[in-house]
Amino acid sequence: MSEKQKTLTVTILDREYRVACPTGQEHQLRNAANTLNDKMQEIRDTGKVFGIERIAVMAALNLTHELLQSRPDNDGDLQTLQRLTAKIDSALPTAPETQAEPEFQLSDDKPF
Repeated sequence: MSEKQKTLTVTILDREYRVACPTGQEHQLRNAANTLNDKMQEIRDTGKVFGIERIAVMAALNLTHELLQSRPDNDGDLQTLQRLTAKIDSALPTAPETQAEPEFQLSDDKPF
């Protein structure tokens, strides 16, 4: 293992796992392990899924689904922006043709 790796022990469903972790990323790994542990406990506590392997697969599916839902859909977002832009353009009055500024002339016979 290189100098830039550490080995951390994380606990998931009452089992300890030793995991290689890049130096400086320990906090993120612990957060990931805690999130996975919470999701697996939630699934186990429903009583509908048995076996750590099945619980792990269901947790992975649930977490992946949540991740994908949180990502912006670039194609969908672009289409939404284009529709909104078209609606805004159609709702705004069209800009009048630029007209020359009227010239003001003072005449001697009109008072101010």
